Amino acid sequence: MTNHSKNRLKDSASPYLRSAAHQPVDWHEWGEDAFQKARAESKPILLDIGAVWCHWCHVIDRESYENPEIAALINKFYIPVKVDRDERPDVDSRYQSAVSAISGQGGWPLTAFLTPDGKPFFGGTYFPPDDAMGRPGFRRILLSIAEAFKSRRAEVDSSAEALEDAVAKAEIFHGARGIVDSGLVDSILDSAEQLFDRTHGGFGQAPKFPHSSVIDLMLEREKWPGGASLQGVVEKTLSGMAAGGFHDQIGGGFHRYSVDERWCVPHFEKMSYDNSELLKNYLHGYQALGLARYREVAEGTISWVNEVLSDQTRSGFCASQDADQTLDDDGDYFTWTLEEVRAVLSPEEARAIEIYYDVKPHGEMHHNPEKNVLWIAASTEMVARDLKLSDDDVKLLLARAKGKMLEARRLRRPTPAIDETIYVGWNAMFVSAYLEAWRVLGREDCRAFALRTLDRILVEAWDKSKGFLHRVGGPRLEGSLDDQVFAAAALLDAYEATLDRGYFEVAERAMRIAVERFGDAEGGGFFDRAKDAAPMGGLEVRRKPLQDSPTPGANSIAAIVLDRLYAFTGERLYRDWAEKTLEAFAGRVPQYGLFAATFGLAALLHARGVLQVVILGTEGDPQAAELEKAANGIYRFGKAVLRVTPEKIAAASLAPALRETLPHLDATKAQALVCVETTCYPPITDRSKLTSLLAEVATGAAGAVAK
Repeated sequence: MTNHSKNRLKDSASPYLRSAAHQPVDWHEWGEDAFQKARAESKPILLDIGAVWCHWCHVIDRESYENPEIAALINKFYIPVKVDRDERPDVDSRYQSAVSAISGQGGWPLTAFLTPDGKPFFGGTYFPPDDAMGRPGFRRILLSIAEAFKSRRAEVDSSAEALEDAVAKAEIFHGARGIVDSGLVDSILDSAEQLFDRTHGGFGQAPKFPHSSVIDLMLEREKWPGGASLQGVVEKTLSGMAAGGFHDQIGGGFHRYSVDERWCVPHFEKMSYDNSELLKNYLHGYQALGLARYREVAEGTISWVNEVLSDQTRSGFCASQDADQTLDDDGDYFTWTLEEVRAVLSPEEARAIEIYYDVKPHGEMHHNPEKNVLWIAASTEMVARDLKLSDDDVKLLLARAKGKMLEARRLRRPTPAIDETIYVGWNAMFVSAYLEAWRVLGREDCRAFALRTLDRILVEAWDKSKGFLHRVGGPRLEGSLDDQVFAAAALLDAYEATLDRGYFEVAERAMRIAVERFGDAEGGGFFDRAKDAAPMGGLEVRRKPLQDSPTPGANSIAAIVLDRLYAFTGERLYRDWAEKTLEAFAGRVPQYGLFAATFGLAALLHARGVLQVVILGTEGDPQAAELEKAANGIYRFGKAVLRVTPEKIAAASLAPALRETLPHLDATKAQALVCVETTCYPPITDRSKLTSLLAEVATGAAGAVAK
């Protein structure tokens, strides 16, 4: 048996691939070398796609890929290739589509069998080493597939060709063009409402994932006539997620999903892209509904990110935090036995925690029945009655107890691994979220860290001719559409926060590159890979990402950014491309339901125009500060709030459309100018009148779209 795997993977930039360097499987990284070897030896390719945070990826590693007998079968009959889905989302997305078409199920680990040219003909997700849990054993599959490839090669090749054609047709959205109207938004919301869990909040049954774009869409839509019921859906969902074990009650932040419908027991890994979008949800929920609990959740998420999921020295947001330390535990870092709680707290503190978080001798974890997932099972008033204390005393007691438990968790338990990779798209999403936290919560530290992170990305991962790379550091990795559009969105957010014209100019350049390199001038929309990108190898199908899974659909984000640029420049290129992009998918959107919620947000923004609120006044003017605070206090998707001083106007920092409007006003006078597209309202100097106007504009414009 060959044993080149350690030499081949040990220096990989991917922590997931490096974790497999010791395995006896003769792994290759994705690339032409593997395809050439497969063709030369006439062997099928065994493709494993996973991630460092993926629990079942580690399970199949231990059970099968670290098993010498199974490794010998793989090395004898296959060319094995291992891929990190975070590093190569382009590879992952295509083979996910193919395996879902074969088995009806996707996810990680993705296990696919390919022809020597990389075309899939069989696959699934996790396979046990031997028949178990209703799944065929991996040993048996390896032998059966090898025999089929050898004795029925023509049948295998024919099946692979047919599957490639099916994936290509599904991904390219042929015949999907349609008219963009309010009916599309209604279809998305109808899908979400039908799936709404009225008991626990959220959408669908177990396993239950967050759907962040749906929440923002509902908060926007509830302003329309007849949309008031959506507020209850949002409140039930945000409150349900915040109270469950899906939310890390001690450390802050959110796990990837809940394995039950109650948001109680999570899959414990924590992802950057989930937490950035959920942070926005709670900020927007706080703006729209005014519930202090949502502010607390947002603040807790920021605290966790600052401590765990970011590089506070160099700047940047890390990719993920693993679920556990070893395969023998399942979230042990995050869960508690009754004895563990009592060991770190006073009797009164322990009793309060036991009641509040339902900590009992037997908890929710199957692998260790004594382990409890912390979820809010009682109100502070109930705890107060039991302990015969005031509600305020109980809140202080719980806060002190949680602080002790967090400190004990940090010091006495090995922390699950952090993937410190700085992916551009995911970092851009967090830059936008942190700038939103600055606006809503007044967190200057969030603003500063977001801008430092964006500056680092511009230095280390921006190419003036090709756009953004996929990650900061490591071997050059070409950026995807996600990297371009999320970064462009973050740049516009940074421009609105600073009026630094440099951010605006790079945002424009990034989107022009996206149009040139990723855009489909004939069919509309954008491909996920650039037209001039090096061959991917394998399943070379063109793909236009629409679905919100697991991140907001990149084509919808592209349309949003283009409309924002149009509002700043009046440049028809941006408006036309936004319209072409939305129309390219409109005929298929109802089939995606709540998974097209970002499309719904893009369609609304395109129809009613970007709302811009310009606050004028000298630096430090208290009246201008009050107007800015009022403007930031209102939730409105796509709203831009710009603080313009006389110095900013003199420094030529204004985007073209602003340059045409603002010089006619007295920039030394504290006043607010509210504009939607080309319509501006008379300047306002009173905070309460500004709040009223923004509410009226939101309702009126939304109502106009609904008609």
